[in-house]
Amino acid sequence: MMFKIGYRTIKTAIGAAIAIGIAQGLGLTFYASAGIIAILCVQKTRRKSLKLSWERLLACSVGMLYAIVAFELIGYNPLAVGLLLLTFIPTVVILKAKEGIATSSVIILHLYALGEVSPSIVLNEYALIIIGIGVALLVNFYMPSVEKELGEIQSEIENNFKEIFLQFATYLKQGDSNWDGKQITVTADLLSRGKDVALQNIENHLLRYEDKYYHYFKMREKQFEIIERVMPLISSLDHTVIQGEKIAEFLEELSRGVRPEISPIDFLEKLNELRLEFRKMELPKDRDEFETRSILYAFVKEVEQYLIIKRHFRIEKA
Repeated sequence: MMFKIGYRTIKTAIGAAIAIGIAQGLGLTFYASAGIIAILCVQKTRRKSLKLSWERLLACSVGMLYAIVAFELIGYNPLAVGLLLLTFIPTVVILKAKEGIATSSVIILHLYALGEVSPSIVLNEYALIIIGIGVALLVNFYMPSVEKELGEIQSEIENNFKEIFLQFATYLKQGDSNWDGKQITVTADLLSRGKDVALQNIENHLLRYEDKYYHYFKMREKQFEIIERVMPLISSLDHTVIQGEKIAEFLEELSRGVRPEISPIDFLEKLNELRLEFRKMELPKDRDEFETRSILYAFVKEVEQYLIIKRHFRIEKA
């Protein structure tokens, strides 16, 4: 059976080994705990790793302070541990450091097992914490680039948009199509995955709070909502009219301009010209033609919104 070892797993293993090695080399008591702390601090992103490391350092500091007071006043017994946790856990929750509860509990139990508190013991525990957190942050400094993956997702989405527009054009021209619509479901999954990867990319840059790809996928998501909305309009058409054929030609041209660097301004102008041309045409001859042209008019309005969304995206990125 084949399985893949992720880079985070590799970093966790390396970090734990290094932390234990350093702590053991320095002759620290409970040196294996440095490895546990390192394992807990290696996270999926740099920003999350840094945040959780700070929470654990804060929680451990509070935990040692509470432990010293509780054990010295009540004694080194299970009752002291229970009362200590009853006050310690709510405190770290208030301090928004609840992720450090497990780590600090280990430190507290170290003091309980030793049965005494002294400056050397406190320094030993702090050394374990600093080694574990420090090594975790160092190994987590490396994060593989996801730019290639984001570019591939973007390319797939654009190819799907292009195919969807071509299929719409085919239906408007022929009044029928054997399209299975798989690009719709695939695109929905790609948009979701693209946003997740883009957010991860933001989290891996400590001083970056925005990402061009995340804005891109949000823009495509809004456009995709329009595409899903117009599908019932297209499928409800029973026969073709000259206006539908002209819209089909426009969609074929639009399919070649899906890429984000291509301005939507020209397409908006052509769409407006198309709308003016429709107004100069003869009125519908019967009810069926009237309904068909009404649906096409609604479709054109939605396509206009699709292009306006892209125009706003370009303005924001300018």
